[in-house]
Amino acid sequence: MNGKIADQHLQKPAYIYLRQSTMSQVRNHQESTERQYALKDKAIEMGWNPSMIRILDRDLGVSGAQTTGREDFKTLVADVSMGAVGAVFALEASRLARSCADWHRLLELCSLTDTLIIDADNCYDMADFNDLLILGMKGTMSQAELHFLRVRLQGGKLNKAKKGELRFPLPVGFCYDDQRRIVVDPDQEVQGALRLLFATFRSCGTAYGVVHHFARHGIRFPKRSYGGIWSGRLIWGRLSEGRVRGVLKNPSYAGLYVFGRYHYRKLLSPDGQIRHKMTALPMNSWTVTIQNHHDAYISWEEFLENQSIMQQNQTNGEENILSGPAREGLALLQGLLLCGNCGRRLSTRYKGNGGIYPLYECNWLKREGLATHSCLYVRCDLLDNAIAQRVLAILQPAQLQIAIAALQELQHRDESTKQQWRMRIERAEYEAQLAQKRYEEVDPSNRLVAGTLERRWNDALVQLEEIQQKYNEYAQTKGRAITPEQQAKILALAQDLPRLWRSPSTQPKDRKRMLRLLVKDITVMKTSQPKQLSVNIRWHGGATESITIDLPPRMCDKMRYPNKIVQKVRELAASLHDDQIAETLNAANLCSSMGKPFNVSMIKWIRYKHEILPAPSKLPNEISVQELAERFGVSIHVVYYWIERGLIEARKRNSGSPYWITISPQKEKELSEWVRRSVKIRRQSARDS
Repeated sequence: MNGKIADQHLQKPAYIYLRQSTMSQVRNHQESTERQYALKDKAIEMGWNPSMIRILDRDLGVSGAQTTGREDFKTLVADVSMGAVGAVFALEASRLARSCADWHRLLELCSLTDTLIIDADNCYDMADFNDLLILGMKGTMSQAELHFLRVRLQGGKLNKAKKGELRFPLPVGFCYDDQRRIVVDPDQEVQGALRLLFATFRSCGTAYGVVHHFARHGIRFPKRSYGGIWSGRLIWGRLSEGRVRGVLKNPSYAGLYVFGRYHYRKLLSPDGQIRHKMTALPMNSWTVTIQNHHDAYISWEEFLENQSIMQQNQTNGEENILSGPAREGLALLQGLLLCGNCGRRLSTRYKGNGGIYPLYECNWLKREGLATHSCLYVRCDLLDNAIAQRVLAILQPAQLQIAIAALQELQHRDESTKQQWRMRIERAEYEAQLAQKRYEEVDPSNRLVAGTLERRWNDALVQLEEIQQKYNEYAQTKGRAITPEQQAKILALAQDLPRLWRSPSTQPKDRKRMLRLLVKDITVMKTSQPKQLSVNIRWHGGATESITIDLPPRMCDKMRYPNKIVQKVRELAASLHDDQIAETLNAANLCSSMGKPFNVSMIKWIRYKHEILPAPSKLPNEISVQELAERFGVSIHVVYYWIERGLIEARKRNSGSPYWITISPQKEKELSEWVRRSVKIRRQSARDS
C-alpha cells in the first residue's frame, strides 16, 4: 500500500469518477469505460473496503470543459468540501476537469480537507507542494490539449469549407449525389412545394400569408428527418410560419454555399451556470461564401429582396426606416409616411365609433417630452385619395399589361396548386402499389407476416381514397379553372383600374400591396401657407415627385361667411334695411355658408360680427307727417288723406313704421294752392288750432 494513504483516508469513502466527452465515445470507445470502472479493483487493492467505494458515472458522455450538466462532478466537489471523501480516483487528470478554474478549485478543496487524488500514474497528496505542482501542470496541459484539439478540428473544417466540400445536413429540397455534390432533390413534389412557397411569398409579401395559402388549399410541406431509424426520410405535414422564415433566410436555396452563419458564445445565467447562445451573424461576417456552388431554386437578387421584405415586416424595427407590412385597416398609406419635421414614421390612430375615422399622426417628439404638441396630424382619406389618384394616373397607360400579368399569375398559381395535389395522389398510388407488391411477394403460408402486410396494403388504399376525395372537394370549391368568359370579365375589369381600385370587393390590404409595389416612402410636412401640406413621393427606382394637398377648412371656418358676402352686406346696409338686404341677396341667388337662403337674423348677425351700422330710417330729403302738416298749416289727418289718395309720395318699412315723405318743389306749390282755395281745410285747421 502507498505510504501516503493513512488510516484516516481509508475510513472515508473513495470516489471513483468516470467521464467521457461524448456519447459517441461511450458507444465506440468501451475500452476506456472498462478501464475507468476497473479503478474500483485498484481502490480495493489499496485498502478500501468495497462498501466504502462510490462510483460516479452519470457524467459519461458530458464534456469536461465546464461544470454545466456535470451533476456527479458537482456532487464530488460538494462532498470533498465537506471533508467526507478519503480519495478521488480517476483514470487521468483530464477526466476530472478540462477547465483550469474547476481543476484548481478542486485541488484547493482537497488540500484543505486532506483528500487524496489517485490516477493511473501515482497517488497525490495535496498537502505536498511537489504533488500539487505536478497536478497543477497536468490540469494546465489538459486544458491546453483541449484547445489544441479544438483548433486542429476547426482548422480542418474551415479548410474543407473553403473548398465547398464540408458536408452538413442539407435543408429540405437538396440532397447529396453519388459524387458527394449538392443537387436538387429529385422528388418533384418536394421541388413543387418549395417553388410554390417562394412564388406565394412574392405575391403576398408575408410569411403568414404563405402559411394561410398552403392551409387554405390543403397543401403539405416536407421535412427531412436526421438521425435514428427515420434518418433521411421525408415527413409531410402542415407548414408553419417558422418553417417559412427558415426557408426564406437560408441562402442555400439561392445556390450559395455558406459556412459560419451562426456564432456560439458563452453567457453567465442568473443561476451562475455557463450557457451557450447561438446568434446569427450579418451577411458580411459569414466565414465562407461560395456563389453558384449548386443549382438554386431562386436567384441571388430574389433572395436579397426577400430578406429586405422580411426586414420591413418586423414591427420592432426603426420607425424612420422600416415601412412595415401591408396589414388590415382602412389607412392606405400605413407604414409609408415619414414626418418632414422629425423624420420619424407617422403612426395610425383610429377614432370614432369602431375606429371608422383613421388619422395619420406624428407624436414622437411629444411622447419623448421634446415638444408640447404633435408635429402634424391629418385625416387618412385626404392623403389616401390624393396618392391613389396619382398612382392610378401613372398606371393608366399600362392597365392592359397589368391585367394580362395578373391573369397569368392567377393561372400559374392555380396550376401550381393542382400540380401539388396530383403529385400527392401519385405518391399515395406508389405507396399503395408498393404495399401490394410486398404483400404479393410474401409466402401465403406465413400468415403472421402476410396479415401485417395485408393490413398495410389496406391502409395505403384507404389513404389514397381519402386524398382523392380531398382533391375532388378542393377542385369543386377552390380549384376551378378560369373559363374564357371569366378571363374576358377579368380583362374588362382590370382595364378599368379605377373601378377595380374602388370596388367593395377589393380589400384594403390588397390596395396596400399594390401601392407598395410602386411607392417606397412618402414624406409629409406643413407649408408656409395655412391649410396646405407638401407631399414628397419617392418611387421605387429612385424617382421623386412633390405634390401639394389643400386641407379642408375647420367647421367654424365653413360656417364663417366669406368676405364677398360681408362686403355685399356692407354696401347694401348704407341704403337698405335688414329685410331689404336679405331680399336683395336672395334675388341674386346667393346663399349662406350652410346653403340656406338669407333672412333678417342672418343679416343682423353679419352686421353685429363685422360692426356694420344699419341704414338710417330717414333719408336726407325725407320729412315726417308732422313736419309736412306744420309746413302747410294743416292737420296730420290732411296729410294722411293725401297719402291715402296718392297725392304725395310716402314710404314706410312695415305696417308699424311711420311714413317718410318725399315732396318735390312742384308738388309743394300744388299742395299750397290746394290749401289756400280749400275752405274745408282752413276751417278744419282753425278748429284744430
